[in-house]
Amino acid sequence: MFEREYIIAEAEEKMEERLQKLISAAGLCSRRASEGLIAAGRVTVNGISAALGQRADPERDDIRVDGAPLPAPAERVCLMLHKPRGYVSTARDQFGRPCVADLVRGAGRRLYPVGRLDYDSEGLLLMTDDGALAQALTHPSHRVDKVYRVRVAGNADDALPVLRGPMELDGRTVRAGAVTLLRPEELEITIHEGRNRQVRRMCEMAGLRVLRLVRVAEGPLRLGALPPGQWRPLTADERRALDSIAASKSKKP
Repeated sequence: MFEREYIIAEAEEKMEERLQKLISAAGLCSRRASEGLIAAGRVTVNGISAALGQRADPERDDIRVDGAPLPAPAERVCLMLHKPRGYVSTARDQFGRPCVADLVRGAGRRLYPVGRLDYDSEGLLLMTDDGALAQALTHPSHRVDKVYRVRVAGNADDALPVLRGPMELDGRTVRAGAVTLLRPEELEITIHEGRNRQVRRMCEMAGLRVLRLVRVAEGPLRLGALPPGQWRPLTADERRALDSIAASKSKKP
């Protein structure tokens, strides 16, 4: 009997989550903002003010924010956008420039870019409202491959040894994962980090001027024939692959 009670208790414990995670998953606000709600006494569990770090089971407990029941977790949206030139990778821009969020309004949800592509760059940009997934994918420990096709002016063949060697950017040593000469004026460059304008700056340090830069792949995702300015939902296989990357981070100390 004691063994059975232990198993039941263990199963119930596995269904509990920290309140800030449950509030964020319900789409009310971010985890950090959720902590503020809890600290301000605006969250209750079974009629009692919640405490930071408290865990609860939404199936068993009555969780309320400002007296309103916690809604069911919102289904997260994740899609691939082919960002064109002339757009900034933000939800809105203080200078009034076009934003990538404008291109995905048809998704019916407020979405945010995962990582960045600069104003003059094009290509694959992941857009989502899943903050946990975005945080996991941009975590530096993951070293997610990002592949770029770069059209350049200058002697690309002579630049190869420089591009393939270690470089210093912002006081840190970086190194391309791979550099391939596709044709005299076009390179394919793979990087793991995502430092500001990294590929452009690497090319400049190698004596090349970037004429066009397109991200064609990121991790398990491939841009393919998706036209500029258009987007598509991720396939089930693509989403599972991203979730697997995110899960691998959560297991690291």
